[in-house]
Amino acid sequence: MKKRVIVLSLGGSLIIPDKVNLKFLKEFKKVISKNTKKYKFIIVCGGGSIARKYISALQDKPYQTQSTAGIAATRTNAKFMSCFFSQDSFQKIPQEIKKIKKFIKKQDIVFCGALEFKPKQTTDSNAAEIAKYFKTFFINLTNVPGLYDKNPSKNKNAKFISKISWKEFDRMSKKIKFKPGQHFVLDQTSSGIILKNKIKTYILGKNPKQLDNLLNNKKFKATIIQG
Repeated sequence: MKKRVIVLSLGGSLIIPDKVNLKFLKEFKKVISKNTKKYKFIIVCGGGSIARKYISALQDKPYQTQSTAGIAATRTNAKFMSCFFSQDSFQKIPQEIKKIKKFIKKQDIVFCGALEFKPKQTTDSNAAEIAKYFKTFFINLTNVPGLYDKNPSKNKNAKFISKISWKEFDRMSKKIKFKPGQHFVLDQTSSGIILKNKIKTYILGKNPKQLDNLLNNKKFKATIIQG
């Protein structure tokens, strides 16, 4: 049976919120490794706190300079994850979709960071583009359980949204002004990509069990963007 390719956007805040989140990463590795029996995974790593620290220190620099520093952080995180999964330490992190395609033919798990600089994009946009290319769905793993009508870290009465249409989500994301290293669950460019290409998208939190349940058609908590 041919394995289905799954695209995951792994938030940098889950990899290294302040220091490396070993507890989460060990559980995440266990879930991913277990599910390679029926799936192949392309895992796009975000820059998290490292990227935001770089970007913050470059506030007096042009937008592109800030973004390229953030991109470098995503690739560093991807290299770390590749090492954490005991992959070939000499293998380079792919920076183009054609390289990802080449790697995924030979192995079950491929890590990457941001692919190339484009205005108003984060690694979420890259993950959406990769999902489009491989004609698969897109799972975004972040530090909140899914989408809320307000920022849950600042509003105790924020309501969880279990399902939302592509159009409604795109409308919600477009209300937020883009900035490098932003915190919104998916960037505005990725919402446009999933809308245009009708890519089924899941926003999951930091409990790897929810990811395992999703991959095995069991009950899970997440926001589903579709229809």
